[in-house]
Amino acid sequence: MSSNSQVRATTERTAGVALTEFSVKRRGPVRRFFYRHPVVMDLCIVLIYLLVASPNTLLSSVADKSAPIALVLVTAGVLFFRRRYPIPVVLALAVLEMVAVVLADPISNSVGTSLVFGLYVVAATRGGRFGFAITAAVTLPLVAFMVVLLPTRATPASVPLGQVPTFWVVTAGFIILANVVATGIGVSVRRDRMHEKELQEWARRNAALASANERNRIAREMHDVVAHSLSVMIALSDGAQVAFKRSPDRAEEALAKLSQTGRSALADMQRVLGLLRAEGSQEQGERKPLPADFDIEALLAGFRAAGMPLSFSLSGPTLPEDPAFRLTVYRIMQESLTNVLRYARSVSRVEVKLTHEHPQVLLSISDDGKQAIEDRRGPLVIGSGKGLIGMRERAASYAGQVSAGPAANGGWLVEANLQCPDSTEAGA
Repeated sequence: MSSNSQVRATTERTAGVALTEFSVKRRGPVRRFFYRHPVVMDLCIVLIYLLVASPNTLLSSVADKSAPIALVLVTAGVLFFRRRYPIPVVLALAVLEMVAVVLADPISNSVGTSLVFGLYVVAATRGGRFGFAITAAVTLPLVAFMVVLLPTRATPASVPLGQVPTFWVVTAGFIILANVVATGIGVSVRRDRMHEKELQEWARRNAALASANERNRIAREMHDVVAHSLSVMIALSDGAQVAFKRSPDRAEEALAKLSQTGRSALADMQRVLGLLRAEGSQEQGERKPLPADFDIEALLAGFRAAGMPLSFSLSGPTLPEDPAFRLTVYRIMQESLTNVLRYARSVSRVEVKLTHEHPQVLLSISDDGKQAIEDRRGPLVIGSGKGLIGMRERAASYAGQVSAGPAANGGWLVEANLQCPDSTEAGA
């Protein structure tokens, strides 16, 4: 991956936590408190309703009328359950408001107040279409009841006789407007909550995808390190065993190379495992499963020491300085040569060609193994195919491709083409 890809992956890994924290902070301290203590919010709504209805309640107590007081207390008790049972509560409040209109003389200035709180919850929990349908179902009967039946008995004495119809029309319009506004606020709140939930789900999926990508990246590194190192070590140990009696010096040299390969593999494995140990910590971005260097000549020298008849040619300018890009070239070459070492038979020539033709880098690894094709197709093949999958995944990160198959003149051929980092980022 390029540096931009690494930044993108880090962003995805932290997206879920960041969005959740942002949503919590955006609520503010008061909203956060009520969000965590919904029962306290229910009690506050009941208290607000009692405060709005208190003037008429006090007048009724002075006039020794207990029915309006009892009705207000019952309405407050029903309001407490608005969050748990929104629809039954709204229907009950509609009936109680009609009863309050009948008992009021003159009409109370708090009529319809409880419906505002109830309709808000219905819209916030059930959506706009259902919320406005319920609003119409409970508001229109109440308004019709007020306009048709009450002008003659519940009009305040301060309203002139000629303005009675206007008073009731204005009152009805105010109740309709309040209920519609409350429903609209509920719909808006529901939309914001759903949007926030979608963002969190998106962040969760991105975090899961980033985690899967990271696991795949670590698996590729583990495969490359283990397969390459063990294959070289096996070839060196076999050579040392053969040369032990006839050429002790060459056997000693092979054993030294075997030890060096083992130490290098152990260092690479520790870097890979360091990613797992640093999971979720700030050190994660600093630990990368990279080899100690990108010395292709040293890589080829290791295969030559294992007995591979290897030739290498390089044409064009040097590779781009991007470390991840160089690692990709290094790993594809390493995996291809490891497969030659593991599967090819009777090999007399292995050619590695690396060509930099900006904006492309072309890599070709071929061998002339006489039995390589039969072995790779037949029951002797013990590979899982994960190495080829890993090479293709690495190449795909740079808009490239990898092909592998029998060569035209026998043996096996692996070809890879990669886009240089500056060209892939410019195209993005």
